[in-house]
Amino acid sequence: MRHRKITSTPVELTDLGFGASVIGNLYRVTPAEQASAAVDAAWDAGIRYFDTAPHYGLGLSERRLGAALRNRPRGEYVVSSKVGRLLVPNERPSGVDTEGFVVRDDLRRQWDFSRDGVLRSIEATLRRTGLDRLDVVYLHDPDDHWRKAAEEAMPALAELRDQGVIGAIGAGMNQSAMLARFLRETAADVVMLAGRYTLLDQSALDDVLPAAREHDKSVVAVGVFNSGLLSRDRPAEGMKYDYQDAPAALVDRARAIADVCAAHGTTLPAAAIAFPYTHPTIINVTLGMRNPEQVVRNVELHAQHIPDGLWDDLRAQGLIRSDVPERHAGGRESRCL
Repeated sequence: MRHRKITSTPVELTDLGFGASVIGNLYRVTPAEQASAAVDAAWDAGIRYFDTAPHYGLGLSERRLGAALRNRPRGEYVVSSKVGRLLVPNERPSGVDTEGFVVRDDLRRQWDFSRDGVLRSIEATLRRTGLDRLDVVYLHDPDDHWRKAAEEAMPALAELRDQGVIGAIGAGMNQSAMLARFLRETAADVVMLAGRYTLLDQSALDDVLPAAREHDKSVVAVGVFNSGLLSRDRPAEGMKYDYQDAPAALVDRARAIADVCAAHGTTLPAAAIAFPYTHPTIINVTLGMRNPEQVVRNVELHAQHIPDGLWDDLRAQGLIRSDVPERHAGGRESRCL
């Protein structure tokens, strides 16, 4: 695994990251031993960047990730978590969480981007994970909270970063326009971009990616399969795109991209993982990994050689935008293990 640096910070990420939302029982139960085995498999494959959040399973993801990393050398891996949703007692539990995670709802999420909320959230995350520090902290989905997030939460994170308590700070969202504002107008070092620079959606070329380049900041790409449509060699009807049933026209487009991939001796999911690296500001792709088998598959897909001619052909056929960079970027400062 290659390490790439978050610009202007001491934090280095392996170019493939472990997304821990699924081990928080996203959509279905993941047994504890399977979650632990997934983290072990990621470690054995050389992955050293692990991303979690309080939102994921009402703290279950953080607890499981912390337990799985507990006996690993702390200086050898990077953990990111998020702030913006405090976990507080749920006075009216219904028995199960209503936000996609199969867990009891004894707790509920409370939006809070205040300075106090940031500090409380980080303290709670450290308690759940058992870690001594967080390497990266993102503001989590501040779509409806720009002012509070930009004027209170981000300065609080910047103070912790400047004190050496946190290595890097940023924001993570499913939209790109506000992420561009965080890069241009706040002290953010890095943003986590979900689903907006993929083989099916390059809208980040209009805002966040130019902002990152202009201000010499970094981007982590997630959601590169767009909720599943790009995850198979041959897309099928009924697959998801951005958490909803994929429109027929998008399924057809994904199939057309798959055909071009096959002509170049590769597959659609391998190309989907490689595509974000075409832009020089993207230093990492993080994928959700529920079990060791998914880890092995993702690592093998990541390792596949993708010929530069694939991007040329996709541009020529109008299947990706013409302003997608012409060559695989290779990232900024990097080193190999």
